[in-house]
Amino acid sequence: MMVQSEKTQDRAVTLRNRARLGANQNLLFWYRELYRDQFEGIPDLVTLSVLEVGSGTSPLKQFLPNVVTSDVLDLDYLDLVFDCHEIDKFDAIRDESFDVITLTNVLHHLKSPIAFLNRAANKLKPGGKIIATEPFFSRVSTPIFKYLHYEPVDFEISEPELKDVRGPLASANIALPWLIFFCRRDWAENLSENYDVANGSVRFFSSMSYMATGGISHKLPVPAWLYRAFFAMDLLLSRCFPRLCASFFTIVLPRR
Repeated sequence: MMVQSEKTQDRAVTLRNRARLGANQNLLFWYRELYRDQFEGIPDLVTLSVLEVGSGTSPLKQFLPNVVTSDVLDLDYLDLVFDCHEIDKFDAIRDESFDVITLTNVLHHLKSPIAFLNRAANKLKPGGKIIATEPFFSRVSTPIFKYLHYEPVDFEISEPELKDVRGPLASANIALPWLIFFCRRDWAENLSENYDVANGSVRFFSSMSYMATGGISHKLPVPAWLYRAFFAMDLLLSRCFPRLCASFFTIVLPRR
């Protein structure tokens, strides 16, 4: 449970990051393309019920107005405020009410991503989907995430959980989802009761194009036309050579 000072600090950081993201047109373009990729192949998306978990900084609602946004932080632009670790007990969301639950760079902040995913299954309609995007550790991205990124990386964990849990922004191991879905398939099997893991899909997304925006912390002076040309090449490389240079992956898990 967060103390009030942690909530206040995390709320201030989230609002600052949201403003920075909104002012960075190349970063907004990166997110727009990510969302297009996340929902690729899902027809009539605007008619579906979509819940986003961890919407504090996310610009998804700009591109998908019907999404229901949520976060653990009480922010006035959100639709719902609750602790996603207890999503199964959150009565404001009816069981089997959503077609899609989506998360972008959220799983690596959760105490137990597997426990969350299993609890979230109750809120999905039969055949509904979890869509989650997380960092991928390739030869190119690994040193960047390990040595240049501010969030911790721990490859040596013995359980698929965070050891040090503080506020929602301070608690993280960005290697955790990658370990679950690419290195420790026995961990991922703990999802098989609720999800058709074998028929889930993985797509790789971008190599250096996120970094070329400057991310949340910095805004690099790259002209939009040049950035978009670079993005297209960067995306192609990440798809063709993911183990070499991909920096993110999106996993789609269908509910049983």
